[in-house]
Amino acid sequence: MNLVLWVVAALLAAAFLFSGLFKLVLSHEKYVAAQDWAEDAPRWAPHAIGVVEVVGAIGVVLPAMAGISPVLVPLAATGLALVMTGAVAMHLRRREFHALVPSGVLLVLAATVAWGRFGPYAF
Repeated sequence: MNLVLWVVAALLAAAFLFSGLFKLVLSHEKYVAAQDWAEDAPRWAPHAIGVVEVVGAIGVVLPAMAGISPVLVPLAATGLALVMTGAVAMHLRRREFHALVPSGVLLVLAATVAWGRFGPYAF
């Protein structure tokens, strides 16, 4: 199970690093053109979420790899799960059912890493 958690954490890191950098690199106008939800959000929201996603992506793998404060791994995974809980709620409210699958999968994966690293497979 430890190996599974490492693989899932690596997949989470890749997904959230890509998603976060996408939010940070694009201008607000270009991001709104690519993602409808951002039209109703404050201008700062995609960039703020992007920062949280990049920090979470780093936090879900780097502390354990470096052996420095590995307790940060389940905390980062919990933060990413909270971000995805917000994403699922927002997509439900906007009736964007096509976006629920990727958001839901990332939520479950982040929650799994948080559970495993806080619980039976802690570092």
